[in-house]
Amino acid sequence: MNSSRSSTLRKHTRSPAETAALAQAIGPTLEPGDCLLLVGPIGSGKTHFARHLIQNLMTEIEDVPSPTYTLVQSYETRRGELWHADLYRLTGTGEIEELGLTDAFETAICLIEWPDRLAELTPEAALHITFDTDTDPDQTEARNLSFAWTDPKWQTRLDSLA
Repeated sequence: MNSSRSSTLRKHTRSPAETAALAQAIGPTLEPGDCLLLVGPIGSGKTHFARHLIQNLMTEIEDVPSPTYTLVQSYETRRGELWHADLYRLTGTGEIEELGLTDAFETAICLIEWPDRLAELTPEAALHITFDTDTDPDQTEARNLSFAWTDPKWQTRLDSLA
């Protein structure tokens, strides 16, 4: 990501419900070709966020399992095809290409957990969302989310969150 031209937004959620509401607010702004890179340690809320974003876009709500073992789950949504990928278990970019993910970057909405595995395949126009748990022991369900982007389209789409 080109840091000299990047923009950021920070949001604090106090509960899983607030994190879900944030995901539900972002979902309707997405279009095929958009990519969200979900960064954070295990248990930081990446899959929870993705699940609620996806369910909010479905015409009929269905279960949205973690793609940890399947690697990719795809869904037909009101906004177009959506791919949810968990790259944690992958060891190289060749495996990512075999999944068809690079093609999906152009034709589908993509939510990518563990995007560091993408390396040089990372889409330049992606929205980076970093999940951090709150350090206050009384706030175990609170999250600090940082949004970062270089593509100007994200500023307009995220204005309603600010």
